[in-house]
Amino acid sequence: MSAHSPDASKPSPAPQGKPRKAAVAAWVGSALEYYDFFIYGSAAALIFPRVFFNPDHPATATLISLGTFGVAYATRPLGAFFLGHIGDRLGRRRVMVLTLVLMGISTFLIGCLPTYDQIGAAAPVLLVLMRMLQGISAAGEQAGASSMTLEHAPEHRRGYYSSFTLNGTQAGQILATLVFIPVAALPDDQLYTWGWRIPFLLSALVAVGGYLIRRNLEETPVFQQESARRDPAELPLVHLLRNHWADVLRVVAAATIATVSTIFTVWALSYATSDAVGMDRTAMLWVGVAANAVALLAIPLWARLSDRIGRKPVFLIGSLGSGVMIFVYLWAISTGSYPLVLLAGIVFFGVVYSAANGIWPSLYGEMFSTRVRLSGMAIGTQIGFAVAGFAVSFAAQIAGPDGDDWVGVAIFTAVFCVLSSLAVVTGRETFKVPTTELGARPDASGERSPATESVSA
Repeated sequence: MSAHSPDASKPSPAPQGKPRKAAVAAWVGSALEYYDFFIYGSAAALIFPRVFFNPDHPATATLISLGTFGVAYATRPLGAFFLGHIGDRLGRRRVMVLTLVLMGISTFLIGCLPTYDQIGAAAPVLLVLMRMLQGISAAGEQAGASSMTLEHAPEHRRGYYSSFTLNGTQAGQILATLVFIPVAALPDDQLYTWGWRIPFLLSALVAVGGYLIRRNLEETPVFQQESARRDPAELPLVHLLRNHWADVLRVVAAATIATVSTIFTVWALSYATSDAVGMDRTAMLWVGVAANAVALLAIPLWARLSDRIGRKPVFLIGSLGSGVMIFVYLWAISTGSYPLVLLAGIVFFGVVYSAANGIWPSLYGEMFSTRVRLSGMAIGTQIGFAVAGFAVSFAAQIAGPDGDDWVGVAIFTAVFCVLSSLAVVTGRETFKVPTTELGARPDASGERSPATESVSA
């Protein structure tokens, strides 16, 4: 058929996928991978300052330890370029297998590292190297899993099915915390010698489990259709920056909403268990478990709502609501009242933040066409997430030498909530756009056409 035929510019209907199988693979894989990623956050706040850094300077050790948490976010943009290229050239499935295996190996090796007392300054260097590998892996996991589920999903349920990626992420955080609770309860002489290694060594199961779960996962029908219609772009990044640069910037800004997660998961935990407040570390870990358990239920409900009323209003509820709730949660911690902290944590992180967290896979993924979707999501989110990762270190500085300026930290976090909201407000609403037309640009007649993307570049 001629390229100038009227039918040539009309995208074919999206072929039928296997949304349930893709959603299960995304959920289980993300849970396993982010179990690895989140146990590092707990250890960075509670363990590593005494294990991998000079114990003679505890305040400095804590600050640097929290800084290593952000190192993974610095390498995530690099991983996004590499893994996004693979995913848009060779398919989503390969990225999903590669990321899990890499995360499992790097996390296992953290559990094998010698400590500061054993090899001195070389210990934190090795720790940072392993954390960098974790970041590269995480860069492709959510974008790959989100692209896979979105492209397998029925058009009227893309929000619901793609939310399983983030639902799995929350499950991974619960699993990581549950594993860490008995470890954190060990006597100090056991905790700081061998006990802390257990959660990391268990990640050997991740490499095996990830391969078994995802090795037989089928490529998405939309990607197969696009590959059959024309060869994948040799350099997806060129297409991405030519046709979607504004959406990449929009995703970067919107993705800074993840600052809420890193502040809640890491800085607030460190603040609550510090001398300034003195709350029990095991009790605070249970706050995270409870909040994430509620999020497991809230995320798919928010996602289903986004399939009915749109992505933008649901995201704004989560982002602006989180900007308010961060003040409530940190104030509750400052009072030292555990029931108050538990309630505020559940409402804040379990319910309100889930509105933004659960629907961003569909919101961001629908901004891009099939041939650059994984690259666009990976690069945009990982640059924004890099900001969120280092937000923990900035928060530690803002909190002052005594670490108790929670108001300053709350204002700092709320600024990113507003920034992400503004980014989403300026974007298009896409929840009713057919899957094969996503990422297209309106032509002169007002119709949306994918033909605006160059085939030869």
